[in-house]
Amino acid sequence: MNPFRIHKGLVAPMDRENVDTDAIIPKQFLKSIKKSGFGPNLFDAWRYLDAGEPGQDPASRRPNPDFVLNQARYKGASVLLARQNFGCGSSREHAPWALDQYGFRAIIAPSYADIFFNNCFKNGLLPIVLPEQQVSTLFDEVAAFIGYELTVDLERQVVIKADGTALPFEVQPFRKFCLLGGFDDIGLTLRHAEKIRTFEAERLLQKPWLAHTVV
Repeated sequence: MNPFRIHKGLVAPMDRENVDTDAIIPKQFLKSIKKSGFGPNLFDAWRYLDAGEPGQDPASRRPNPDFVLNQARYKGASVLLARQNFGCGSSREHAPWALDQYGFRAIIAPSYADIFFNNCFKNGLLPIVLPEQQVSTLFDEVAAFIGYELTVDLERQVVIKADGTALPFEVQPFRKFCLLGGFDDIGLTLRHAEKIRTFEAERLLQKPWLAHTVV
């Protein structure tokens, strides 16, 4: 998992409430057992005019010119601005995978569905909660200024606007630690790899029969 410390990026506005995980990554793309390749199908039903299927070449699709991520001014956006209850619906972990693999590093919204919120942290994506009025102001500013960027400083826990205004946000210390270090659940465990190897070696010395496989 890539560490998250300070990120400056172009902002794309998703001006819809209650965006559910089936909209983020539709159900037909959940057939894949891989943890990669979901970025091209992010918001698939909104992003394309034709129905998409797993493995289909995105170049063969018909993009929806009215969808925000298909507009030239938001090309390369890495900060997603959203409305309340973002990520509701089913608990699919594919939703943060798709957002991350598209290129988003942070999401800013007034509220999130709990499971989606937790899954974001486990996959290196930072979901930031800001008051609804601040989020509405950011929507207005994104609409008014082409190339609108924000800087997210996780260490200081602030979102910094172009004029230097800092908007503070809260994040649990353990989640912050994991993101700063780039530790997912497996990475946290592997920090103790040497202790685990030592334990296993000592255990086999005491109970050597454990090394044999029962057929």
